Amino acid sequence: MPHIHEKMDWCVEVFIVHENTVLLRKHDKYKEWYSVGGHVELDEDSVEAAIREVKEEVGIDVALLGLDGLRHFSDGSTAVLAPPFINRHFAGDTAHEHLTLVYFGTAPSKELKPIEGREESEGLRWFTEADLADPAWNLRENIVFYAKAALEAAKK
Repeated sequence: MPHIHEKMDWCVEVFIVHENTVLLRKHDKYKEWYSVGGHVELDEDSVEAAIREVKEEVGIDVALLGLDGLRHFSDGSTAVLAPPFINRHFAGDTAHEHLTLVYFGTAPSKELKPIEGREESEGLRWFTEADLADPAWNLRENIVFYAKAALEAAKK
């Protein structure tokens, strides 16, 4: 998707948990392990974007943790689920930033069905907590932090 603004975009990412594992994808452009996610489109809110991105990238219907509190009001407004975290970072260079709404969700199974031709990935893997601590995976500090927080949130 094209950038909404030259200096900053709103994005979403979802750390998806199933049976004490969390799903990460190896980004095709950056060659690093990240969660599932992407840009928020102009015609959607962050929850819609999170659910869409998961469906496009890994082909599953994610259940966002806390979504049971979603409310649609008679005046047409919606109480959108607040994410547990918002991450602000530069996107590959120092001229463009992302404000990323970080959600946690659960998957009904470990079966993944990426939509052919929609999203590219160098790999998809379910990581255990031990995997997250293993330096051999060379995971970013923030990815480990959010992944562990998602695993903990899914236990509640």
